[in-house]
Amino acid sequence: MILRLLDDFASKKASKELGYYLAVTTLDNIGEGKVRQNTGDVLFPVRFSGITFKIFRGEIIEGVVHKVLKHGVFLRCGPIENIYLSNMKMPDYRYVPGEDPEFMNDKLSKIKKDVVVRVIVLGTKWLEAEREFQALVSLEGDYLGPVS
Repeated sequence: MILRLLDDFASKKASKELGYYLAVTTLDNIGEGKVRQNTGDVLFPVRFSGITFKIFRGEIIEGVVHKVLKHGVFLRCGPIENIYLSNMKMPDYRYVPGEDPEFMNDKLSKIKKDVVVRVIVLGTKWLEAEREFQALVSLEGDYLGPVS
């Protein structure tokens, strides 16, 4: 039964209210099973605690650049794959095309693939069909940018 709970937990991925499901920490209670009429399956009410991950507007996060485009970069932070940092939200950075494209500023600070960047979350969007979040972030603020 515990294995089934963990499988169901892992396949759900995330919810709009709680964010991404990362781990079950405690199994608090397993109730009395009830047989489903049509299938013969037995359903057990289970109460448990777990760890989730959800980002919020105004939060400072660190993400790893995984894609560089002319108009911005995509970052990953924990289980969130689609965090977009637009070139419009990177003051003083300019796009440098090439085989390994990057954004660079006058102080030679670079934002390119595999670089860790500290950003502020401007907004998030829940995608029900994919059961995942997207986020829009910015470098506009103190102590934001590539982390050395």
